Amino acid sequence: MPDRGGGPTGPRRIRVGRPSRRARTLLMTLGVLAVLGMAFTMFAGFWTDWLWYRSVHYSSVFTTMLWTKIGLFFVFGLLMAGAVGFNIWLAHRLRPPLSAMSMEQQSLDRYRLGIAPYKTWLLLGVTALVGLIAGASAAGQWRTWLMWVNGVPFHQKDPQFHLDVSFYAFDLPWYRFLLGFGFATVILSLIAAALTHYLYGGLRVTSPGARATAAATGHLSVLLGVFVALKAVAYWLDRYGLAVKSSDFKATDNWTGLRYVDAHAYLPAKTILFCIAVICALLFFATLWRRTWQLPVIGFGLMVLSAILIGGLYPAIVQKFQVQPNEQAKEAPYVQKNLTATREAYGIDDAQVTDYEGKSNTEDKTRLRNDAAATASIRIMDPNIVSPTFQQLQQMRNYYGFPTNLDVDRYATKDGKEQDTVVGLRELNLAGIPKNNWINDHFRYTHGYGVVAAKGTEADSEGRPVFTEYDLPSRGDLGTYEQRVYYGEKTSTYSIVGGPQKEIDYSDDSGEKTTSYRAKSGVNLANPLNRAAYAVAFNEPQILYSGAIGEGSRILYNRTPKERVEAVAPWLTIDGDAYPAVVNHRIQWIVDAYTTSNGYPYASRTTLGDTTADSLTATNNSRAVVAQQNQVNYIRNSVKATVDAYTGDVKLYQWDTKDPVLKTWMKAFPDTVQPKTDISNELMAHLRYPQDLFKVQRELLTRYHVTDAQTFLTGSEVWQVPDDPTNKSGNAVPPYYLSMKMPGQSSQAFSLSTTFTPNGRDNLSAFMSIDAEAGSPEYGKIRILKLPTSTTVNGPKQVQSQFNSEQDIASVISLLSRGHSDVEYGNLLAVPLDGGLLYVEPVYVRGGGLKYPLLRKVLVSYGNSYAFEDTLDQALNKVFGAQASTPTPPDTGTGKPPAAGNATVQKALGDAQKAFDAGQDALKKGDWQAYGQAQKDLQDALQRAAEAQSEGDKAGKPASGG
Repeated sequence: MPDRGGGPTGPRRIRVGRPSRRARTLLMTLGVLAVLGMAFTMFAGFWTDWLWYRSVHYSSVFTTMLWTKIGLFFVFGLLMAGAVGFNIWLAHRLRPPLSAMSMEQQSLDRYRLGIAPYKTWLLLGVTALVGLIAGASAAGQWRTWLMWVNGVPFHQKDPQFHLDVSFYAFDLPWYRFLLGFGFATVILSLIAAALTHYLYGGLRVTSPGARATAAATGHLSVLLGVFVALKAVAYWLDRYGLAVKSSDFKATDNWTGLRYVDAHAYLPAKTILFCIAVICALLFFATLWRRTWQLPVIGFGLMVLSAILIGGLYPAIVQKFQVQPNEQAKEAPYVQKNLTATREAYGIDDAQVTDYEGKSNTEDKTRLRNDAAATASIRIMDPNIVSPTFQQLQQMRNYYGFPTNLDVDRYATKDGKEQDTVVGLRELNLAGIPKNNWINDHFRYTHGYGVVAAKGTEADSEGRPVFTEYDLPSRGDLGTYEQRVYYGEKTSTYSIVGGPQKEIDYSDDSGEKTTSYRAKSGVNLANPLNRAAYAVAFNEPQILYSGAIGEGSRILYNRTPKERVEAVAPWLTIDGDAYPAVVNHRIQWIVDAYTTSNGYPYASRTTLGDTTADSLTATNNSRAVVAQQNQVNYIRNSVKATVDAYTGDVKLYQWDTKDPVLKTWMKAFPDTVQPKTDISNELMAHLRYPQDLFKVQRELLTRYHVTDAQTFLTGSEVWQVPDDPTNKSGNAVPPYYLSMKMPGQSSQAFSLSTTFTPNGRDNLSAFMSIDAEAGSPEYGKIRILKLPTSTTVNGPKQVQSQFNSEQDIASVISLLSRGHSDVEYGNLLAVPLDGGLLYVEPVYVRGGGLKYPLLRKVLVSYGNSYAFEDTLDQALNKVFGAQASTPTPPDTGTGKPPAAGNATVQKALGDAQKAFDAGQDALKKGDWQAYGQAQKDLQDALQRAAEAQSEGDKAGKPASGG
């Protein structure tokens, strides 16, 4: 008999002991700590968001979004969980009392017995899982819900169904969500019920006898009936969906709206399919009494066959045999609807298109020269080129920096006249601080300092900007203002300010100045809970225990203007170019924001990221529009926002008072947008038409400048935005801000302009300008000068090519490029002038010992004449062959014009002109000896002129006591 005790002759049993009580306690403690850690991490994210919204006084935005998401989560999560759970319970309740004794059922018995003790928990687990998924999905529809529940009418009706546009923009998206949720609920319920019926014998696959019990048949047929009923609703909504359906058509992608085949084939097909689906659903419901699948299966098959034949084959036949043989006649009425809707949706319906000859017939050269001076304040300081020059001359300290692309604004000169001004902020650049560590990066170096501004239309004798605001602290024409920049485009990290650690304010000859932040921006870190939350949220433990944080410490983050506006108004699309302005003695970032929709019937769609891309966004992604991939077919610049560079305060102002989308969001988020009347005159002076909206509109106008359907269908009038000829990016030329006078205007206006070329060609087809000055009564007016197709006028690429191929110009460019120098072309500006087009392009040289570009030459073209001179005035004089009859007197520093009647001065100035011309000739020939002599003669002549001027001033001075 074997040894039962496991003695030496038997197998040895190894007994695994239970963990000790101490080990179990440790494991339990670690588990509890892990759960608490995860919970606090989630809490930290929520708590820091709440604190931030409260700090910027937009807590209502946070709570509205939060409660909306929570409400949608629980309502739809419970609906999904309840529907699936109820159908599982009902299928279990309807199970047959005894299962057929078959191999299939014997196999299932093991599973039934296995889950029997856990049926309740399993039911709760399944329903909770599907409820969580459904609730999370529904919470993501908070925008759709808020727009539906707060929607206001457009007071415009679509041309097909005569419903208000608000139905398509606000109602239809919500109905589609409900429909999609209904389908998901029925499908999951159907799957859950079928599995339960199969598990408990209500459905049989291989067992002999009936495949389904009468109870299972009735249950599943009702669910199928609900599914088919929902399909009937889908067919009905699809009828309206045709008005906002995208398709490619002719010369335009993303065409939206009904075409001939939609109106005459798809629309009746959807109506017929709706009726068939309703009948089919009733047949499924009838199985509750007839207990047979025969009729509903026949009905479902008929519905599928009808969908193929009526919904697919019939429209194809109509397109092939009715539309294609006479497409223009058939499609013209629908194209006309698309033209009208698209022009309205993008705000281009009032664009004024006028014919423009493209060449001047004026023989009076002096008049042309005078008109050139009066038509535009031509900007030769390119804000996209001179940032390194600002950096080199006005950076002052390595820890300051300027954006890659500066901005153009308008500021008043000392005599009260407005002038185009290139503006940049001296922002914080952490890469330039002497030593990077946590204290320096987040406590000591916290802000930039001051505005730097320069005249847009002038350069000094060395080709440098003529600064109107300069030095550190900044001084100049802008007067007194708060210069510290805590919020800016380059400020992407957090700072902790206002506590025991002093900040570096700025440095001057006496050394570093320190400061401490005194505004109430940011979140107070004196509270230990707040410190712990931010330590977790920012993954920075030192926030929790650092001695540099104490009473009064505040953390600043989300510091770029676009980030702040997007956070407080998540329903807005943000323009890519925020720009600074000095308003009421403070630096304010001005941010343009848009309301958009993709549900405007018949209006073609566009992708914002593609439409607003140009040569600047290609090299500087920070200028890209926020929400780049949004497809829209309605857009309005409905909000102007400001962000205070010191306090970070965000203010939203209603700009488009008629926009129904903005009115809808103002109902959803009351008291977040201030009325337009609250915009001060000082702020209004710096508001402008936004670039991204202009780029969207100009892209649409390449096709939709046409108002006649027949012309649109031929595609003969399609334009394109030319590529930027001044660089090799291969992207569209950016639009330019410029004070100019369009034909028909009485005076110059701050404008945004661009050019068009024919599709696939380089000659000019049109010039577009929009009044960009917010205070102007014609703000937003689009003017298009359409050139004749019978003559050829050079476009930007051809003008640039001509510049480069002119032998005299090319030789000078070659000379300027020598000695490790680089030639950089500035913005190629086009200005309509007396029937022709004046092109002006500044040319910069960066090289030798210089690390920044200086203006060296100005290229000018008018008609077939070209000039390449040191200054704009010289180039204009040469290209027109005449001098302005009323030239602007040079600034002598005394406020008085030079003595024009002094013969000595006149002779000296004449000698100076001769010497200058001789120098230019020598430069073209490469005769450096002659060039040097000419420069010497020029200096001598200018010296004689200055001395003669001085003598004239003394002679004209009144006697003492006189």
